Amino acid sequence: MKRKWTFTFNIIRSLLTSFAYRPRILKTMFFSNIFLVVSLMTFLRDFHVTSCDTNCTDRPEFTPTRLVVKHGDPTSAICSVCQHACLDNGTIYDLEKVVGDTSINGTTILWTVDRLTEWHTSPICYYSNAAYQCCSSLHVTVYQPPDSVSFSFVNHTGPMLEGHQYTLQCTVQDVAPVENLVVTFYRGQTALGQLQSNNTEKEPVTEIFSLNITPSKEDDGVQFWCEAKLELGPDGPQRPPVVTSENITATVHYKPQLKSSSSDLITVTEGNSLQLNCSAVGNPRPSYTWTSPIRSYSNGSVLTIDSVTSADKGQYTCSVSNHVGTATVKFDVDVKESYIGLIVGVIAAVALLVVICVVIGYLLFYKPNRMGQYNLNDDFCSQTNHSAVPSVE
Repeated sequence: MKRKWTFTFNIIRSLLTSFAYRPRILKTMFFSNIFLVVSLMTFLRDFHVTSCDTNCTDRPEFTPTRLVVKHGDPTSAICSVCQHACLDNGTIYDLEKVVGDTSINGTTILWTVDRLTEWHTSPICYYSNAAYQCCSSLHVTVYQPPDSVSFSFVNHTGPMLEGHQYTLQCTVQDVAPVENLVVTFYRGQTALGQLQSNNTEKEPVTEIFSLNITPSKEDDGVQFWCEAKLELGPDGPQRPPVVTSENITATVHYKPQLKSSSSDLITVTEGNSLQLNCSAVGNPRPSYTWTSPIRSYSNGSVLTIDSVTSADKGQYTCSVSNHVGTATVKFDVDVKESYIGLIVGVIAAVALLVVICVVIGYLLFYKPNRMGQYNLNDDFCSQTNHSAVPSVE
């Protein structure tokens, strides 16, 4: 690099020497070589910017060292060309920029932009002489928050089916720089995953992010959405720009799931009531069908028999179904004989027998005896009442 620089200066020095000692020749060559001089000066200027040493020990320093600017906002930075005695009379220093203005105060250069609308800009502060070139560049990030963020399901509308795979899609419109964008998918307030783009484009672009999910019945009625955030680092805004999408409430269809299952034998006594519960949850709302070997029952989640008889003994099957699937549960019912009627019958028979015996005893023994005692007494009393009483004269 130093050889190229020295070669350029040698050409210019040769032209100046020719002008001093060979004026007649230079007059004939002046107009033909003036273009070459201008071209070389332009090359020299460009050479400072593109081929200088960025790792030199005493390189120019920018304050701040990095700029993060929202598109259209003003910005500024200061370049201190040299921190030590690195400049001499032959040293050239300046600040190369695409946009903005500069003002030089000694070895300090101020760069200002009233409204930064250039997406690709990186000012370069440099100094150089015949043997040495040194420079620093200012990293400028121009950002633009997303114009809008939309959320959708890819190639799907309407209810989802449990256990099937679906793709969530988050579309971020006109954001820059997209490589600093972080997109987060949410289920309610729970983050499902974060995605970033590998696109290095500095100007605004529209980027689409996708995430696959497999919904379950717990996702029915849950809101899904996405968030786009520009992570611009410590030099960026204290609150990173965030734009969220609208919420979409998911509808998930799933087959019936029983709230409880029965595998134990159910024993009930004759005359008592029987209630079998086959309640289930499902979307769409499921229908119930009860079957048994002896009779058919009305549909419903609960089967009730008010008074069980021995004929109700057996296996009962409940089928719960919707268009997604079917769940089945079986109930084995055993009916015990009731001895209460027999006991009551025996007691009634004994009581009746006692009553009959009392009546028969009364008719055969007590009444005749009672009547005989009554007649004898009556005769005795009659004789006593009719005894003669002597008269007193």
